[in-house]
Amino acid sequence: MSDRTLRVFQHLLLVAGIVLLAASALALMDRSVSSHLALRAFDQAQAARSAGEDSDTRPSQDDEDIDFSLWSDKRIRAYKESLATEKRLPWAVLGISKLRLRVPVFDGTDDLVLNRGVGWIEGTARPGDAGNIGLAGHRDGFFRGLRGIVVGDAIELQTLEERTTYVVDQIQIVSPEQVEVLEPRGSPSLTLVTCYPFAFVGRAPQRFVVRARQVKAPEVPVVAQARAGLSPPVLMAAGR
Repeated sequence: MSDRTLRVFQHLLLVAGIVLLAASALALMDRSVSSHLALRAFDQAQAARSAGEDSDTRPSQDDEDIDFSLWSDKRIRAYKESLATEKRLPWAVLGISKLRLRVPVFDGTDDLVLNRGVGWIEGTARPGDAGNIGLAGHRDGFFRGLRGIVVGDAIELQTLEERTTYVVDQIQIVSPEQVEVLEPRGSPSLTLVTCYPFAFVGRAPQRFVVRARQVKAPEVPVVAQARAGLSPPVLMAAGR
């Protein structure tokens, strides 16, 4: 390789590096601006419902920042593109305070849904049913933080009608064919699914599964409530 060709190649690499750094910097700067439109729409709909107004209103300005620090650049770009093309109101919001996660829940698990939130797995239960609610998310997006979850952590699922609390009682790593993890468990439960390993390059070969059982707030262990930022139960406190 001649010196001239080498210099041209080095310049191209430099330009490519600058472009990538600029894209990453813009993504981080933009995280407050591109914060969760769907969450704001849900909050506004919930406020309107509480006030007895029509829930089909515009989003409020109550902002919820998204922490993109663990996301891949590809997933950040896909999320931002999805905001411009998809405006559906989520039917629920999933919250894990320990992980600083608050994410909208939409029907389906296609790329558009999973780029802007987490998706309800078709065929599983809905809130209020006695079965097992299945939710899927990207391992390099909203569900990246699941690598820090442990048994005993609290999870909340809020619809426009009610807020339900779950406590993690099992964490599994399974093959994609092991769909039995989504089967009903005999009592209301919640199952979160994402690809695994979290740092795998390419199509991940396994699934990371978090299983949780529904509980009333006073049933949540004190340790789990502290992890999730919930208030510990007090004498004569009303159940949630």
